[in-house]
Amino acid sequence: MSEDNFEQMLNDYSKTIHTGEVVEGEVIDVTPDQIILNIHSKSDGIITKNEYSNDSSIDLTEVVKVGDTMEAKVMKVNDGEGQTLLTYKRLAAEKGNKRLEEAFNNHEVLKAPVVQVPNGGLVAVVDGARVFIPASLVSDTYEKNLERYNGQEIEFVVTEFNPRRHRIIGDRKQILVERKKELQKELFERIHIGDTVTGVVKNVTDFGAFIDLGGADGLLHISEMSWGHVENPKKVFKVGEEVTVLIKNINGEKIALSMKFPGQNPWLNAVEKYAAGTIVTGRVARMTDFGAFVELEPGVDALLHVSQISREHVNKPSDVLKVGQEIEAKVVDFNGQDHKISLSMKALEDMAPKHDEMATSLGDMIPDEVNVE
Repeated sequence: MSEDNFEQMLNDYSKTIHTGEVVEGEVIDVTPDQIILNIHSKSDGIITKNEYSNDSSIDLTEVVKVGDTMEAKVMKVNDGEGQTLLTYKRLAAEKGNKRLEEAFNNHEVLKAPVVQVPNGGLVAVVDGARVFIPASLVSDTYEKNLERYNGQEIEFVVTEFNPRRHRIIGDRKQILVERKKELQKELFERIHIGDTVTGVVKNVTDFGAFIDLGGADGLLHISEMSWGHVENPKKVFKVGEEVTVLIKNINGEKIALSMKFPGQNPWLNAVEKYAAGTIVTGRVARMTDFGAFVELEPGVDALLHVSQISREHVNKPSDVLKVGQEIEAKVVDFNGQDHKISLSMKALEDMAPKHDEMATSLGDMIPDEVNVE
């Protein structure tokens, strides 16, 4: 052994360390529960599993190898057995706190994994330091299930930094709010009344559906979902579904949407199908005391007045008709400008006697000898 090496060994052996000091050492042994470091002192340093991580399930042999170099902080110079107790996690937390303090002072956006979901919020870890994000600051909308964030990396800003009181608070909501404002501004600069856009169904109610257009939500009212009649929006749309819609109106931050595309308007060629005198088939869609509305096709309804249901007297349509029933009737009036069509079932009955009379007349004209029993 050279004199230099021998002198180094003597210096290491005589080296004095103190509680609270940060030391660097080489891993000379590791078990699932502890790490032994050569810290160039009279005794080796010991890092227990509890002082390495807050994760009690961790196996130290899977995260540290012999020959690795580590930094740790001295907790106790002599544990009674001539060993020096060290902590790795507390040193990491101190470094993490410095990182958080810098981020707090600079209003920096941090990104870190969620390691725990306690009641009332999330816990994220930045360089070993824990940050608590209250449930009210997790999102800009109500979050029923915070557990879905467990293990995910999220972005947040530090809004309160007080490590002495163990209060380091993060806020994710304000990031989302600011980004939504930017997206909203970009959206309103881009869209115009009459534009066709795509969006995602965000929520469905009895009166309509809210469509996320990427920066703002638009309302697709039940009356604008189809040229035909829609009874229940929840049977037509599902949350998360992508849809193509028309910008019907923009009023401030409110966007009205429609799926009644002009080119698909069934009244454009209705006059060709439903001119007066045409015999049509339709479905009874709804009834009132004065008549029944018959759907000829989605978006085109016609009125069958109670007086036109039968030659017999009818008090009210429900006495002889049912919703969903298919009927045949004659178009007696067509008003394309006002989108009104009038039907008559009685007119078909009135035509029947003429057919019967014609058949009788033809029968009288056939000689008796031609008739075959």
